Amino acid sequence: MEAVLGQVEQLPALLAVSRSALVRDWDCLTLDRALEWARYFQHLHDRFRARPQLREALGRRLRRSQPCPLLGFPALGRCPQLLGLALLENRALPPAACRRLLRGLLQPPAAGPASDPRGLGLLARRKAAARLLALPRRGPGPEPQLQVEARLLLSRLRQEAGEAAGRLCGAQEGLRAGEAAGQLCGAQEGQLPWLCGALELLPQPRAFGVVAAALVLLKQGHGAEQAGDGDGDGSSSPGGYQESAAGEECTAGLLLSWLLGNQERFSAFCLCIPCSHLAFLAGHYSQLCRSYLDLLTGWGRCLHYDPLQGQWVKSCLEKAELSWEELREHFICLCQGSTPLKEQTQAALELLRTQDGDFRVRGLSVWTDLLMEIGYSCMDTKATKKLKKSSKSG
Repeated sequence: MEAVLGQVEQLPALLAVSRSALVRDWDCLTLDRALEWARYFQHLHDRFRARPQLREALGRRLRRSQPCPLLGFPALGRCPQLLGLALLENRALPPAACRRLLRGLLQPPAAGPASDPRGLGLLARRKAAARLLALPRRGPGPEPQLQVEARLLLSRLRQEAGEAAGRLCGAQEGLRAGEAAGQLCGAQEGQLPWLCGALELLPQPRAFGVVAAALVLLKQGHGAEQAGDGDGDGSSSPGGYQESAAGEECTAGLLLSWLLGNQERFSAFCLCIPCSHLAFLAGHYSQLCRSYLDLLTGWGRCLHYDPLQGQWVKSCLEKAELSWEELREHFICLCQGSTPLKEQTQAALELLRTQDGDFRVRGLSVWTDLLMEIGYSCMDTKATKKLKKSSKSG
């Protein structure tokens, strides 16, 4: 078994070489050997996928051989596709080897019941989809490529969570539903290093867009149907994991852990994502809403009133991330959201105004001016009185 583990450890190196200029020296024989290795890794996947302990050992050894744990055990089953796509996109591959590669994908050797005749078709569809989604947009709305990337991310997270569910169901069949859901979330937390590594490969604005789109999809109820995993019936993993509310909450919690676990990252996220999208997320994720309001509060405290200009300006250019106009736009979007979000935002602003001296004229408190700008009266609300009462008792 140690020899097999050592062989699996070489998969990242094989894929790295297939994307490099080193393939310019490959002849047909070298290409055949590379394809044989890819099919061998696929065979290992098919052989050990139903054996949890061996599958975990292979996945652990595979992750250990990478600077970022991006490839797991499921990658072994996709190895011919991963290698073929990397080589087809590598212009350094000599023409003779490229023709041999196409023939090998069209007519895989020893084709039998276990072989996948759709290999080349799958590569062609993925490449065509990438080209199509890269075309410039002609109308409003989110980028199609961003939506697809978000669905692919959710699909991968569900796939890993489904395997974790299978292991739990096999090992602990007597678990209650609540206990099983709790252990599933605990198992899914182990995906955080993979998620961090995958998102770090993207430019930061792109990574933020993908995470925001994924969180929106989870709340819109389109994640399971449109993520592209399985037949869409939610039955491809034990217990219908993909359709369970607990599973979706665990996936959202994983994304929020990455997003909120670093204050600098979350600050950059809020500067990158449009206010309307942030308001939608704040209205559906209470944890994100609290962090978002705290962040806006910190930015608001970095503004001071300039009587000569008659407006609020940044007191410290290094700390104040938002101008007065931008801060106002963020709060206006929050107040245009759902009724609970609007009331929470109003109550937070009124409490801040009270802590700032409870001024009712412009130019003395940024919170008073914000309340006036968004059209609220200066009368305290019931929610504000409750917050004041709780803050005094605390």
